[in-house]
Amino acid sequence: MTEQLEGQLAELLGERLEATGPVAIENMDRISVGWSHETWLFDAKWNGADGEQELGLCLRRDPGNALLRETSDLDEQFQVLKCLEATDVPAPKAYWLEPDALGGPSLIMDRVPGECPSPWRRSGREFYAAAADRGVLPESFTDSLAAIHTADWRGVGLDFLGVPEEGTAFSLGEIAKWKKLILDSAHPGHPILADLIGWLEANAPVTNQLTLVHGAFRTGNVLIEDDRVSAVLDWELQVIGDPMYDVAYMLTELNREGTDLLSNVVPRDLFFDRYQSSTGIEIDEDKCRYFQLLYAMRSAAFWMSAAGLYADGSNTDLRLARTEWSVTVALERAATELGY
Repeated sequence: MTEQLEGQLAELLGERLEATGPVAIENMDRISVGWSHETWLFDAKWNGADGEQELGLCLRRDPGNALLRETSDLDEQFQVLKCLEATDVPAPKAYWLEPDALGGPSLIMDRVPGECPSPWRRSGREFYAAAADRGVLPESFTDSLAAIHTADWRGVGLDFLGVPEEGTAFSLGEIAKWKKLILDSAHPGHPILADLIGWLEANAPVTNQLTLVHGAFRTGNVLIEDDRVSAVLDWELQVIGDPMYDVAYMLTELNREGTDLLSNVVPRDLFFDRYQSSTGIEIDEDKCRYFQLLYAMRSAAFWMSAAGLYADGSNTDLRLARTEWSVTVALERAATELGY
């Protein structure tokens, strides 16, 4: 599989890079993180008009049978990354979108320097705790979210994502999106989930300010170099919506383990002060609590979809099989918040 993909990349990049000879694909490595797309890192070397050249690249390819296959569109991700080039948001530079030349829809982008320790592993938590003590990464991490929420999304063309109407349209739209994923998963459902959805629909908050929203801003979805965020990754859940949707994700206990540091790296007081002063947006904790329950619904939808992929034989990744248990975990937390 790797050898075939290397050959396809060499042929494609020979055309895209206007190489005067063969393009060499070296250090090809598929990284194991991520559930929705295959991710490959590699170096491309070639001779061009300016002599010998080399470029580090990242390939995301849609296998057609992964998590979020109905909602994660590489064409949309490509457009988002191109729009972000005109903002202060640190994000990879997107080079090419290929519909079928690489065995499936594929996005080729810059391989940004940096590391991405998993916050779910002890070594990752130790990394972030040490970085928090040094003080630079907590500020850079907060500044990256502030850059997302202050980006001129209309000015750079991100309104193609869809702009919700005033009022409760944003929250109700997100609920409808994840209800559809649950329905498509063919999962039998759960009484707590039905109760949760009913509560969310009945208590949808009014959104009075629209920003670009990443949708999953946390450690594990950013690259870090020299204690600073070098790139925000995983542009597949982004929407134009309520900035508190991202802030709620920062505040939730789901994104930290055994620490009071938000997303394992940012002291709460620092985050509130720096985010609010940088954006001019006041954090609404009541609204954040609502969105945390919406995230519980979204998590249940993710895991129902993932478990269904394994159950019907579409995907043999054993990680998907384990997600059936994760449905219960997400809903138990929601039940506690609802006062069960």
